[in-house]
Order: sequence, then structure tokens, then C-alpha cells
Amino acid sequence: MHRLLTMKRLSILFLSVFAVLMAGMFAYESLVVAPGDRCEAGGKWWDPQGRECAQPISIAEITGRPNPGERAAASAAKNRELVAIEDRLAAEQRARDVDADRQRVALAAQ
Repeated sequence: MHRLLTMKRLSILFLSVFAVLMAGMFAYESLVVAPGDRCEAGGKWWDPQGRECAQPISIAEITGRPNPGERAAASAAKNRELVAIEDRLAAEQRARDVDADRQRVALAAQ
């Protein structure tokens, strides 16, 4: 009797299916998973939908605002700047007052 699926044919069929599945698994690993792992290992962000490796950008670089750790120092610097502006304005006001008083005295003397 001549059978279609002998033990030799079944073993060859099994080994070929196994080889194709293993090749598919290695191809998936190297083409889909590995680029993301390499990207993340480099400290970047991997977008699986667009398959893009992007460099993260700090919001502080975009907006110019200080990082949260530097917030207190930036606030103190801004306060010192405001105090300096107020002192300058007060000095200008005193100089105007002195000049106005000098002009009043000069007008009263005439």
C-alpha cells in the first residue's frame, strides 16, 4: 500500500514548517523589535506606529522656562531683578523731586 503521508514526509514537512516559523521569528525580531531596542538604548524615543526614532526635547528648551529644579533659583533671580528696577525708579523719582525743588526755589527767587 502506498501512503501519501509517510513518516519521512511528515518529518520533512514538520522541519520545513519549523524552519519557516523560526526564520519568520528572527526576521520579526531583527526588523521590528531590534530597532526600537537600539533607539531606546541610545536614550531616544521610539514610535512604533511611525517606526521613528526621535530625540527628546526638554520643554525648557522650547519655552525658555527654567527646569523645575532651578525654579527657586530663577524666582530669586527675578526678585532681585525687580528690586533693582524698583530701586532705580525710586532714585530717578528722588532726582526729579530734587530738580523740581531746585527749579521752584529758582523761580521764587526771581
